[in-house]
Amino acid sequence: MPAPLQPSAAPRAETESAQPRRKRAQLPAAAGSSRRRSILNSLLIFAAGVLLVDALVGDKGLMERLRARRQLQQAEASLASIRQENAQMREYVRRLNEDSTLIELLAREELGLIRPGEVLFIIKDAERPAAN
Repeated sequence: MPAPLQPSAAPRAETESAQPRRKRAQLPAAAGSSRRRSILNSLLIFAAGVLLVDALVGDKGLMERLRARRQLQQAEASLASIRQENAQMREYVRRLNEDSTLIELLAREELGLIRPGEVLFIIKDAERPAAN
């Protein structure tokens, strides 16, 4: 069986030394390209500024999002308050339907009704004595 071939280092050295590396030619910067670069930078900064302002105060910007979040919190608080009031009203209706003493109390206070055998005294408003 023949021995495997191994690359030799000699040919590589020859090719590297035979072909010198080329350096890139440095061209002097023209005044026009410098001005174009300056204009391009200015345009990019302006575009970034416009995008930043739009992100802050645009239709879907940060300020609008904060305002919407504040409105949501107010609506949730209002909803919780209304739900609590609704629960109190349901409890009051339940008591009116089931508790006869509450109905009697309301009849006495709001309608001025009395039980048979009770005496009703009506006291007209009198001037109160002046406090010393």
